[in-house]
Amino acid sequence: MPQSRTLSAGTVDEQQAAPPEPAAPAPPEPPTARAPTWWVWLAAWPVTAVFVLSNAATPLYVLWQHDIGFSKGTLTVVFASYIVGLLGSLLVSGVVSDRLGRKSVLLPALALALAACAIFATATTVAALIVARLFTGIAVGAVVSAGMAAVTDVAGPERKRLAALLASCAMVFGAGLGPLLAGLLSETLPAPTATVFVVEAVLLATAVLAVLRMPVRRPAARGKGAWVRVPGVPNGNGIHLTLGIAVFAPGITATSFVLSLGPTLLAELLGTTSRIVAGAMAFVMFLAATGVQFAVRKLPRRTILTAGAISTTLGMAALIAAVQASSVVLLVASALLAGAGQGMGQLGGLSLLNSTVPAQRLAEANAALNVGGYIPAGLLPVSTGYLMDAVGLPTGATLFGTVLTGLAVVGGLVVLSGHRRLPEPV
Repeated sequence: MPQSRTLSAGTVDEQQAAPPEPAAPAPPEPPTARAPTWWVWLAAWPVTAVFVLSNAATPLYVLWQHDIGFSKGTLTVVFASYIVGLLGSLLVSGVVSDRLGRKSVLLPALALALAACAIFATATTVAALIVARLFTGIAVGAVVSAGMAAVTDVAGPERKRLAALLASCAMVFGAGLGPLLAGLLSETLPAPTATVFVVEAVLLATAVLAVLRMPVRRPAARGKGAWVRVPGVPNGNGIHLTLGIAVFAPGITATSFVLSLGPTLLAELLGTTSRIVAGAMAFVMFLAATGVQFAVRKLPRRTILTAGAISTTLGMAALIAAVQASSVVLLVASALLAGAGQGMGQLGGLSLLNSTVPAQRLAEANAALNVGGYIPAGLLPVSTGYLMDAVGLPTGATLFGTVLTGLAVVGGLVVLSGHRRLPEPV
């Protein structure tokens, strides 16, 4: 017994004397949880800067058509190259961002955006325009996945709704500011097709500085699976993705129609080819998309998504009435309602994903939401453009409005039927 006690005591002494075993390294604490609120706002700036570029070329195509000489069909190819770059980027950027970190995706994307500015500013061929639009699409695909996820990372778990609001508003505000800035600069300053992109390059350079200083770290663990794949969400989050796409897709398709064919409608209804007027209409549309998100940010997600579907439906009704009555007032009303519909659909979808998807899959989830939105936003307006050539502007626009009204109504019904599975606001 004494020996036993001695051994026991010795064992205790040895345990007390032995240095404590080093603890397993804990995953790095997200510094974003302690970041001041102004950093959350600043983290959204790269999203805005790239989206300014996304639509900056829209008012300038008429100038390139005159200088270079190409048909409307060729112009459609230039537009389509943007969608190709965007969708291709979404297949990889979300996964890479979740595995290697937000900066690993954002810095190359901003470099491509700067290259696109240089190509746009010096473009003398259709091939140059196609490459510039392709680079722009790739950059946009990166910021809607990695950039929006970075805003959430910086905000931390306590400010997820603020992160969704700022990321969504950064996107739509930049998308509206681009054509307005391009319209104003191209009509008031010399070298219209170059000056716009010099200014945009300065904006992108400030975004690079913001990303370099952004308080985000590399992920503690890397995910599994293919690097290039159709983006998706974890098991159990499919309902949240579906509800977001159901409203976001019709909304962004409506605003894409106004962006691509709005100048044509203005020329038919108002008899103007002013780049400032066309840019201003796009700007107020996205200004509505921005303002409505601040107005509804505290409402339940079901209410936000339902209101988004209703707004898109009313916008398409106003579009049909505008082309039938040749009314500019109704056309502007249609643009404002379309912008509000996209804004609420986008905010509702992002907020759902932010609140339910883990950080290590969030960029991929954002990419999935945008794939679901941009596919119809790319296909339907382009198809309508060709349809207008065949059957005329009023008939083509009416058919587009009717189809999109149906999609928006279905989206609203999907939200109403699935609302019991929506998470509580955080």
